[in-house]
Parts: sequence; C-alpha cells; structure tokens
Amino acid sequence: MHLLEVKNLHVEVDGKQILNGLELSIGKGSVHAIMGPNGSGKSTLAHVLAGKADYVVTQGEVLLDGEDILALAPDERAAKGLFLAFQYPIEIPGVATLTFLRTAFNAQRKKRGEPELSVPELMKRIYAAAAKLGIGKDMLRRGVNVGFSGGEKKRNEILQMALLEPRLCVLDETDSGLDIDALKVVSDGVNALRSPDRAFVVITHYQRLLDYIVPDVVHVLSKGRIVKTGGKELALELEATGYAQYQGEAA
Repeated sequence: MHLLEVKNLHVEVDGKQILNGLELSIGKGSVHAIMGPNGSGKSTLAHVLAGKADYVVTQGEVLLDGEDILALAPDERAAKGLFLAFQYPIEIPGVATLTFLRTAFNAQRKKRGEPELSVPELMKRIYAAAAKLGIGKDMLRRGVNVGFSGGEKKRNEILQMALLEPRLCVLDETDSGLDIDALKVVSDGVNALRSPDRAFVVITHYQRLLDYIVPDVVHVLSKGRIVKTGGKELALELEATGYAQYQGEAA
C-alpha cells in the first residue's frame, strides 16, 4: 500500500478550478519532486494536503495510509504524520522557539493518545536535534523566526521536522529566494531525515534544489494535472527546455 494516494483530485479556489483530476501515488521511503510553471497548481496541492481553508475539493480523495484525510482538521493530519514546510515561514513574536517546539511536540503526542514527554527528556531531544543542524541555544531562546535570516528560518523548520518525525514531509517551494548556503542547510536536513518509513514531496520551480535533494521520481504539473513522470533526469531536461512543451498538453 502507498503511504500517500491522491485520486482524481479536483480543487477550486474562489470559484476557479485549479486542480483537474490530479493523480499521485507515493510509496514509503521515496522522494518525489513536483515541478511545473507558475499557476500550474503546485502550491494548491501542498495547501490541500495540509488542510488549509479556502481550498474547495469538489471531487477526489487524498489517502494517507489508506485513510481519507480530507475530512480531518490540519492538527489531526499533523498528528497522523503530515508536515508542511512553507515557502515563507511565519514569525511569532513573544513566543520563544523552544516553547513553540515543546508545545507542538506534546500537542501531537496528545492527539495520538500518547503520554507527553517530561521537560528534561524533551529538552534533551530538542538540543540534540538542534546541535545536528548547527542551531545554538541562543537561537532557540529567540521568538519564532523573529529577526531570523532566510537560512535560519529554514534551519528552524528542518528542526521542527526532525523533532516531530513526520511520515510525509511536503516542502512547498522551500528553496525560494535562498542563497546557496541556506539551500545546503535545507537539503542536508532533508537528506538526514530520509528513511525507509518516511516520504517527501518536494515542490519546486527550479532544478537546482534537486542537485542537493536527489529525487526518486519527478512529476511535471501543468494546468492542474500531472502530465509527465520520470526519473531525476527529467528535472535536468526541464531546466534545458522549459515548460512550454507541457503547457499545451493538458489543455
């Protein structure tokens, strides 16, 4: 059974049809890249998976471990192991990063009916994960993403991912506007989390991220459906030829 199955997904935003019968199957342990021109529906797919409001599913199913998650609230999806990394992580002034991580971690455990971890045990986990990512204790004391550079915000997001240990990680254009050092932070963090039980969906406009996070499968999205699927070489081909040849195909 696939970890994630998207079947015949049709989605409207503000009355406009964005996804038109999208089909996608992702097995455990695999990294799938989704590429496509602006407006093809890439971010819409990410938001629908995460359960963001204002995205109306008119048809289709999204199954995580065989269970349709479309009826679940975002926090329930998160407790089942779904994680969405944003293009622009939000700032939360007045809430220390450490407090935020502790709260998120224990909230998910509670949702799953698991006991909360004691503060010392949880701190040990957070500090160990942070050390691996080069995050100092001073950064953990700062407000969530407040005054963080682009690279620090991404590091922080990878830290959340490492701590929460999701089954399915969705990275939505997380490379947008990053310099090469920040890009390496993201990719090193993701590569360290690759495991036989965890899958990734990497949504990107550019091939360069895929030099660092090498995908098993690449999909081309155009006009709300996947129009081509291939190996990592497909990303290189897109870099060379662009998306024009696919933009007519889905019409």
